[in-house]
Amino acid sequence: MYSRILVPVDGSSTSLQGLDEAIKVARMANGKLKLVHIVDELVLDGGYGPAVIGESVIEAMREGGQRVLDNAVAVARKQGADVESELIETVGQRAADAIVNVAQRWCAELIVIGTHGRRGLRRLAMGSDAEQVLRASPVPVLMIRATDTSAQAAA
Repeated sequence: MYSRILVPVDGSSTSLQGLDEAIKVARMANGKLKLVHIVDELVLDGGYGPAVIGESVIEAMREGGQRVLDNAVAVARKQGADVESELIETVGQRAADAIVNVAQRWCAELIVIGTHGRRGLRRLAMGSDAEQVLRASPVPVLMIRATDTSAQAAA
């Protein structure tokens, strides 16, 4: 069974569905969860550089990411899971690469990640962090597809 389970969370209903499945696996195996949230500061750059964006916007991103993590940790602990969390800050690194790096560093045995299940042009245009994690991961990846109708409508 998997005793070290990495779970990327972004606050979406899909990532919370992934968290719920990860909690189930962890409880069955008496395992530990590590929740991660990625803050990519480059998405704000837009060619203007950090001086124009300002530290306050980056700090707001950090605070928002920490709230996502804190909420997810509270959900996991309420269900009796052993959990820790980490806010990852990057500048231009793909979220998938950051997730795989954490998995390697933390010696994860499984990654559980929510996916929107996008297809066709929308998938080509938006890409898929979950698919990139699946392709690059050195450990098994459990992909949890969105089940609520609002997430499927957005896909």
